[in-house]
Amino acid sequence: MFCRPQQWLPRALLALGVAVLLAACGSSGRSATGTRAAATGGGSSGHAGASTTPAASSGGRQTLLVYSAQGYDHNTVAAFQKATGIPTKLVDDSTGPLLARIQAEKANPQWGLLWVDGATAFASLDRQNLLQRHLRIPAMNAAGRSVVPSDRSFVPTGLTMACTIIYNTRAISHPPTSWQQLLSGRYAGKIGMNDPAVSGPTYPCVAGMMNLMGGVSGGESYLKQLHAAGLKISQTNGDTLHLLQTGQIDIGLIQSSAAIGAALATHELKVAYLPKETVLPSAIGVDAKAPAAERAEAQRFIDFVFSRAGQHQMQTGDPTGDSLFWPTAANTRPLPALPSFTSISHQTINPYTWGTREPSIDTWFTNNIVR
Repeated sequence: MFCRPQQWLPRALLALGVAVLLAACGSSGRSATGTRAAATGGGSSGHAGASTTPAASSGGRQTLLVYSAQGYDHNTVAAFQKATGIPTKLVDDSTGPLLARIQAEKANPQWGLLWVDGATAFASLDRQNLLQRHLRIPAMNAAGRSVVPSDRSFVPTGLTMACTIIYNTRAISHPPTSWQQLLSGRYAGKIGMNDPAVSGPTYPCVAGMMNLMGGVSGGESYLKQLHAAGLKISQTNGDTLHLLQTGQIDIGLIQSSAAIGAALATHELKVAYLPKETVLPSAIGVDAKAPAAERAEAQRFIDFVFSRAGQHQMQTGDPTGDSLFWPTAANTRPLPALPSFTSISHQTINPYTWGTREPSIDTWFTNNIVR
């Protein structure tokens, strides 16, 4: 059985905890020849599951091990395996634990492909030379091409917004229209957001705030003002939405896909966009240390994701959650519930600048905003 770290631990502790858990679970690494001795399978609903299978099928194919935090990953992985015959295993978990697992496996990686939200996470892995560079980029629209890194170390598969407002219309008829308005006394104690040390998509939200406020110090000052006004911190989107639905807060700052999905399910909830929303790509990266056969299979997975069949799986696998993204694939239209991407004022932060700052900013946020 795969041992899953507790999601509320800070990433620094997660990295240590995952290393111990991997040993306790009897996880097998790649052999000296570069082949995988065993692969760990994933379960459902965000929980890593229990299975250990041989590295290669009887036909000699390498098993592709996918680490993913996407709501549509189970059906996409299953469809890919059916379409290609490539043996594929999934470890499905939240972004923070997956990144901690990769760090814990750094000396002997197990993963073949990573699929999570946040270009900053991939930029950090690229800086550590953990990602295969010069990936083949499928046909993309202009929005997708704008977030492809120059070394092609990861491939953006969709776009959301990192800090969308979701509000309860029973308490608020007209939502804030600027970041400064969030500091108004009328919202004191009634705003909630996630912890960036646990919720992977939330770090780009925090980095985007800092980018808008002129840098780290300006962003820290702004967050301290929100904190002093009673900002409530939760672990995940579900926790923040629970506070909103139970009247403990009136406004949540969460990823757009989660916000739009919640508004579709609950008519009292509405979505609003502040100026310069931070673009949050979902992306795929490939383990630079994986065997050549597995890296080739990972490229085929990327190609499948951008195919008509792959896009169908992404857009139907989590219809009130992660499927509510703006496609990067050429000629794929977003689902009807989404507004036009160009109608939203947005910014794109430099993932390499902000990715390297993530550990220190997460620590600062834990010490000054969470506590």
